[in-house]
Amino acid sequence: MRIASAVLVSFFLALASGQHNPNFWGGRTGIVHLFEWKFSDVADECERFLAPRGYAGVQLSPVNENVIIPNRPWWERYQPISYVLTTRSGNENDFLDMSRRCNAVGIRIYVDVILNHMSADNNPSDGTAGNYADTSARLWPAVPFGPNDFNPRCSIYNWDDPVEIRNCELVGLHDLNQATEHVRSMLVNFLNHLVQLGAAGFRVDAAKHVWPHDLEEIYNRVNNLNTDFGFAPGSRPYIYQEVIELGGSPIRYEYTPLGSITEFKFSAEIGRVFRGYDQLRWLRNWGPEWGFVPSNVALVFVDNHDNQRGHGAGGENILTYKQPRQYKMATAFTLAWDYGTVRLMSSFAFNHGDQGPPQDANENIISPSINPDNTCGNGWVCEHRWRQIYNMIGFANQVQGTGVNDFWDDGGNQIAFCRGDQGFIAFNNDQHNFSHTLQTCLPAGTYCDIISGENTGQGCSGVTITVNPDQTAHIVIPVDHYDGMIAIHRGAASRVN
Repeated sequence: MRIASAVLVSFFLALASGQHNPNFWGGRTGIVHLFEWKFSDVADECERFLAPRGYAGVQLSPVNENVIIPNRPWWERYQPISYVLTTRSGNENDFLDMSRRCNAVGIRIYVDVILNHMSADNNPSDGTAGNYADTSARLWPAVPFGPNDFNPRCSIYNWDDPVEIRNCELVGLHDLNQATEHVRSMLVNFLNHLVQLGAAGFRVDAAKHVWPHDLEEIYNRVNNLNTDFGFAPGSRPYIYQEVIELGGSPIRYEYTPLGSITEFKFSAEIGRVFRGYDQLRWLRNWGPEWGFVPSNVALVFVDNHDNQRGHGAGGENILTYKQPRQYKMATAFTLAWDYGTVRLMSSFAFNHGDQGPPQDANENIISPSINPDNTCGNGWVCEHRWRQIYNMIGFANQVQGTGVNDFWDDGGNQIAFCRGDQGFIAFNNDQHNFSHTLQTCLPAGTYCDIISGENTGQGCSGVTITVNPDQTAHIVIPVDHYDGMIAIHRGAASRVN
């Protein structure tokens, strides 16, 4: 009996540990959240931009049927009506076509899934696939869910009480009881269907509001990834769980054995530093010493769809596309440092926190247009297409397997560091010019600064950096520099001596 129990424990631990692996293609890094994009547009973007630029994955907005809310706010996606794969992004056939096309070019698909709740009280409660709910009676017939599948009605008042946050309704969203077999089966069936269609993993919305042992039971019943989409036999879904904490509560560590978690403290602190509320020099020990979870269980980001709109954690510290210089610097630092799995935000422009994606007169989502300089139009921001960000994906891919070394600071807001002997980056967030001769750790030669331009094959389209025989270079970043940083790496060398 003891031997059998030990084997069973080892089996479940193996399943859970596999859920920390994002299943990237070798040499790739970075998940892009194509927030509210249509499946057909995601497929096009995988082929024409993400794969050629070395990105590793895409996070989708929720793909299952949601309630239709007047004026179509973005958060209607987080109010499920059923698990039918039909939203304004497309239907199941569209999803499958996207999945096949993206996986074929090495872009993995991660689906934002809602396991905590169904929709709130809305009248009417009609869904994007034509189904409905009687929310006052707690009936979602298209699943089906009925009154016995939910926890008793109550509201969350004490956000430090684990019982209240897990058993009561989050902002009026009807709270499922994941301890019941029927609820577990419906959720497992939903996740397994997405795995069958080629998903590589899941972002689990509001995971903090579900009991960890219930999530463990659900995760362990999810199938291995579908080898028809290029996954190795026995691969487990990558799971990263939304646990909104700023480091003060041990509750997040109840979820890290099950999968990675969203490290909101990272987002809040990096925004605070690059907004100038703290000095860059303190970044020399960026990571767990700042109160973050260990790197192997951290999903990190500068901003996400919630906190860029003032929801979730971080408040006014959060940087977004609306502060472009600091945002690009913070994102470059995130990609240059050796910590966590990085998710980048790709937004649409918004004027208020409820605003949904660009839409036509019939409430259909409008596709992003692509400008000659690779940026987006039609109301889409597409931060992942900013040169300063997509070239840093190339930097991150180049320096994989190296650590941070030769960290330098001026005692304030100018810093530089190497990644092994593969890359070098420097930042000026100060009120005076950066002009220093520094160790770059790179072979002597001529390198293209990938922030101001790139290697065109005919030379550098931006700034050229000359590395001396002793591996030093004189680095100049004026106080009024457009981006506030330079970055070079071996893959962007114009000439190596």
